[in-house]
Amino acid sequence: MGESTIFCNDPLWVSFNGSKSLPNFTTCFQHTVLTYVPFGFLLVLFPILMIQSSRIRYRFGPLPWTPLLILRMLISLYLAGNSVAVFVLNTFILDGTHTVDMVYPLVWTLFFMANIFIDWNRRRCGQVSSGIQHLSFFLLFICTTPELYYRIQHEEPLSLFILFMGFWPVIILQNLLYCWADARSSNEKAEKSDELDSSFLNRLTIWWFTSLPFKGAKKDLDMHDLFELNYGSSSEYLGSLFEKYWEPAMKAYLEKKAAISKNGESAYGTVAMSTPEDKVPSEPSLILALFRMFKYEFLTASLLKVLSDTLQFANPFLLNQLIGFVSSPQSPFWQGISYAILMFAVSECRSIIINAYFYIMFRMGIKIQTALTAAVYRKTMRLSAGARREKTVGEIINLMAIDVDFFQMITPQIQQFWSCPYQIIFALVYLFLTLGYSASPGVVIMVLFVPINIVGSIIIKKWQMRQMKLKDERTKMVNEVLNGIKVIKLYAWEVPMEEHINSIRERELALIKKSQFVKNMIDTFNTASPFMVAAASFGTFILSSDLNILTPQIAFVSLTLFNQLRSPMTMVAMLMNMLVQAIVSNRRLKSFFTSEELDDSNVTKNPNADSSLNSVEFSGVDAAWDEHDSARATLRDINAVVKRGSFISVVGTVGCGKSSLLSAMLGELTRVRGEIRMNGRVAYVPQQAWIQNLSVRDNITFGKPFNRKWYDKVIFSCALAPDFAILPHGDLTEIGEKGINLSGGQKARISLARAVYQQDDVYLLDDPLSAVDAHVGRHIFNHVIGPSGLLSSKTRVLVTHGLTYTRDAEEILVMSDGVIIERGGFESLLKVEGVFSKLMEEYAKSSSDEEDDESINDIEEFSAKDLDESKDREDTLTRTPEKESGEEEKKLIQKEGVEQGRVKSRVYLDYIRSASLPMFITFLVTFAVYQGFQMLRSFWLSAWSNENDPAYEGEKMDQVTRLCIYIALGTIESIGFLFSLAFLLYAGLNASRRLHAPLIHNLMRSPVSFFDTTPLGRILNRCSKDIETIDSQLPMNTKYFVMCIYSIITTLLVIVISTPLFIVVIIPLALIYVLFLRFYVPTSRQLKRLESVNRSPVYSHFGESIQGAASIRAYGRVGEFCLASEEKVDTFIRCRYLNTVSNRWLAVRLEFIGNCVIFFAALFATFSKEWNWGVSAGLVGVSVSYALNITEVLNFAVRQISDVEANIVSVERVKEYSETPNEAEWVIETKRPPTEWPVEGGVKLINYSTRYRPGLDLVLKNINADVKKGEKIGIVGRTGAGKSSFALALFRMIEPAGGSINIDGLDTVDMGLHDLRKKLTIIPQDPVLFSGTLRFNLDPFGEYSDDALWNSLRFGPFGVVHEYSHCGIGSLDI
Repeated sequence: MGESTIFCNDPLWVSFNGSKSLPNFTTCFQHTVLTYVPFGFLLVLFPILMIQSSRIRYRFGPLPWTPLLILRMLISLYLAGNSVAVFVLNTFILDGTHTVDMVYPLVWTLFFMANIFIDWNRRRCGQVSSGIQHLSFFLLFICTTPELYYRIQHEEPLSLFILFMGFWPVIILQNLLYCWADARSSNEKAEKSDELDSSFLNRLTIWWFTSLPFKGAKKDLDMHDLFELNYGSSSEYLGSLFEKYWEPAMKAYLEKKAAISKNGESAYGTVAMSTPEDKVPSEPSLILALFRMFKYEFLTASLLKVLSDTLQFANPFLLNQLIGFVSSPQSPFWQGISYAILMFAVSECRSIIINAYFYIMFRMGIKIQTALTAAVYRKTMRLSAGARREKTVGEIINLMAIDVDFFQMITPQIQQFWSCPYQIIFALVYLFLTLGYSASPGVVIMVLFVPINIVGSIIIKKWQMRQMKLKDERTKMVNEVLNGIKVIKLYAWEVPMEEHINSIRERELALIKKSQFVKNMIDTFNTASPFMVAAASFGTFILSSDLNILTPQIAFVSLTLFNQLRSPMTMVAMLMNMLVQAIVSNRRLKSFFTSEELDDSNVTKNPNADSSLNSVEFSGVDAAWDEHDSARATLRDINAVVKRGSFISVVGTVGCGKSSLLSAMLGELTRVRGEIRMNGRVAYVPQQAWIQNLSVRDNITFGKPFNRKWYDKVIFSCALAPDFAILPHGDLTEIGEKGINLSGGQKARISLARAVYQQDDVYLLDDPLSAVDAHVGRHIFNHVIGPSGLLSSKTRVLVTHGLTYTRDAEEILVMSDGVIIERGGFESLLKVEGVFSKLMEEYAKSSSDEEDDESINDIEEFSAKDLDESKDREDTLTRTPEKESGEEEKKLIQKEGVEQGRVKSRVYLDYIRSASLPMFITFLVTFAVYQGFQMLRSFWLSAWSNENDPAYEGEKMDQVTRLCIYIALGTIESIGFLFSLAFLLYAGLNASRRLHAPLIHNLMRSPVSFFDTTPLGRILNRCSKDIETIDSQLPMNTKYFVMCIYSIITTLLVIVISTPLFIVVIIPLALIYVLFLRFYVPTSRQLKRLESVNRSPVYSHFGESIQGAASIRAYGRVGEFCLASEEKVDTFIRCRYLNTVSNRWLAVRLEFIGNCVIFFAALFATFSKEWNWGVSAGLVGVSVSYALNITEVLNFAVRQISDVEANIVSVERVKEYSETPNEAEWVIETKRPPTEWPVEGGVKLINYSTRYRPGLDLVLKNINADVKKGEKIGIVGRTGAGKSSFALALFRMIEPAGGSINIDGLDTVDMGLHDLRKKLTIIPQDPVLFSGTLRFNLDPFGEYSDDALWNSLRFGPFGVVHEYSHCGIGSLDI
């Protein structure tokens, strides 16, 4: 190595030790190693570059020839020419050259020619930038810089000097040119993307995103401001990609399963003799499918993680060298500068690499979430009836909300499973090289922390599971209370319900307290671990031998390594926890994806109705809801033909299989044998009307273009015009969740109108007239279903209990126990005197013979008149210029608002007051004690190690005394940390208790109008998600935020004390830091808010789709609903993805500041040593070791600021619903009625008027009535006439707008609501039961004995209760 060779004229390497001036590499090293490195880098990665280009080629067209592209190719050509000139000079003209002088210009020439080819190929494939190409030029720039230094020192020969001076600056220029991406063709139809159209350096620094934080700092962002989602991250692309890898595996699994099933079972489920070879096939691997989808991204991220983990151990080595430099008086100045630059360069390289790694992994996690969400939705639309019965709506929604979300969260951490062991092994090897076997006690302590963490996690998990059950119980109870709020208010049961919810809440908080206490203990151990490990290792080191001297190098390098070891060791316990959850989520998702699907072969469908004279054909059909239980077929031996355009009626007793017959026609049942044929497009009206959270009109048109003429006919025929007249905004009125603001009859008619509007060929009607009044039913039958109705030319299959509607049927099918037992016309079946005849007799007894023709005429007259009004309203709306804003005002349920601007300081004060101000201040003080003693311990170690520095000349303290004081300082530090967490725990519990209780109390005090205009999901969100955030997230955010702020202050203080010169750069670095905060925080805040707002529609649409899956399939709208779901998911993912990008954008910039702190700490230490400013090796160790941790802390601090802002919004949201307007007082002490009131029960209404909410029309107008004692009064009227409003007015559920109601001479307005409502009773329209005991449902106040309650049950139709009367009524659960 130290001698010249034939190949070179000087040695390859010489030692730099002892050189006072800046040395240089030998020319041999420059022209071999430094020449081959960039070329070798390009050569090795060239195949990957070609693969990248070929993959991009399928998505984009060729790039245009732009000046930038041409210039870059010309520069590469010039550089190649320059290299050829050097080759010619060295080979043919100059004397004394060696072989290396002829080889290195040829290598350069090949390098530049390869780059010309790469540029040409990129243009051909549509690749705007290449990281490999840019990095190879950057490496060339670094590797040729030593030659620049050499040429400046040695200008001879002049020709080579001139050529190199024309070579090196052009490389800089080329590097700059590659900072910009090539432009795409302006007329290209492919997607336009700021991210995909940016250069490699742009993407590496996430510069393309910068415009959004700039915009976010100036205004509140909305969806129009956000970048569009790339096609590669869209649901459409990722859903298809998932199916590409999942479907073949799923198909193979089903084939194996079918083969085994065929061998093991007979046709009707009788188990045959199974062979030893028979076994259930293993389910396809979901993880493997996901890996195959993202293998390139995953492997790229793995490579980056290896580089990052390796580079993080360069800083302890460089710290060792820097401390050695400071300790040695003879060390040259350039060495210190070199170490400072190297520490900065290594730290910055690692920052860029680790951020690129996280960027890829977080993006992959979001892509997995998108793909699995799309897959879960599509699978839900294909689930068979048997599979659907096994999974509730809540379970399926949880798959998307919890399991898919967990896959997204664990993806960025998945590489830690190999990375943690790698980091631990690397650190241990380095530690043993530094401390020898003395590192063993420290390593043992670190290893012991792993089981402590695991056991602690298990205990916490157990208590958290119990807490989650209580939380579910509380949420369920709140949900039941909200759903039955009308009944609760009518019965004046608010107080016991509130107490019941609060008692569950107290048990929940007790478990939170237990789990958090254990977590605090574990956190204290983990935080104290570096100190404990250092104390054990240093103690062993100094006590094991007098020859072992604790120098600053050994002390601070070891301490840095122990700090680096803490993160992977702590992560191990967390990974074990995550692994268990991942296995559970993986199993649940696999179980769902492998569930039975509807078999398309159940029904042979032909959309062309004219292809056959028959619309429906059943040939010897047996069908079952569950294909695994086919022995008990729901339908048996069905043979039926429905002619095209005919009207068929299906009748029978409840549960005989009528609805199942329609479901079999739709393909919802599994066909066991026989054949079913359907010809023509199908419309389906289910028994339970399925209504979407859209306007009435949108529910009816159901995605079909609006046709005013046909629409009017449908509305008139379905008797909806009178309803439109009473709806606040006619047919543009928004329908609430599950049709909450419609009656059962209205929902049924809208469901029927939807089917009629579609103008399909075959109509399957499942008892649509059962929910409407008799005269309305007759109107609908005459104008829609009957011989003269709108559907007279269509095929109609009507399931009905109203046997009068069967008179006009061309054929009646009578069913019993899944079999057609009679068929024929109306008259012929009556003559037979069979089952149909008996059904008719029973029906005649229970029905009125009187036909209310006048009512029918009234409806028709009213409908015609109202249709004209409806048209007028529509015309007016159409002409209104502010239609959009007008329609927004019409919404019954307003869109949930997105908070604007920063969170008000009042909200923070509300949280601190709820937590207890003295408790919060005590937490801050004890945490300051912890940080102060941590700093003292570091300076003590500095002083201790300085005594052992060769340059130290003062008096030395006893080593054991030093060790004992070091341990004492660390112990006080740990106790301070534990106490601070304890105070924070109690403060958090106070806040949780004091924010939840007023929320529940205020909800109980809210008027019914509040619940009519506020979706229950929105209220439940406050009671569950927001309260959970207050319980768990906010205390944790507060802890980490305070920790980060204190750490930053402590670090800067330590560095300034160690190297006072550092104070010069604090202000500019702080200004840059604040500037980044100014851009990031408002942007992140608004992105999180947009993400939160756009999450709800995904789950709402999903839940809605699950409820209406049969209807969606029947109408053939599965594809459209999948697209609608994908649009909602893409909107949500667009916010989430950009939120993730904003975190990476910030991290790149803040880590740069942190790396500058490291650089200046090392640089100023070098200057202080050079200028003899009294800096010691120990102080440099403290300063730089603290600086090495600041990069992560700076980034984490801003993230915590953002998280605190995002999560404190939950306090704002809870306080919002804790301060809504209340109804009247429950009890007015000065105006309480007599105890025996009311005595007679006389009710008098005097000019009484009322409305549901301010701003709405009156629903009761100037009512005058005088009901005498003991009178029985019936109130009748059509839908919406005000019957229920009268009852609500009596109980003051709605307050009077004028007049009064007197009961026994007392005005009801003058007394408290509970005094009124407890004295009245009502049997509500919708029965409501609450989870709990029978006693709780009958007597929540506990006022009556068990005997009294049993007697009340015996008076009702509860003959069965005597079987349980021996039990305590409080022990019977509902």
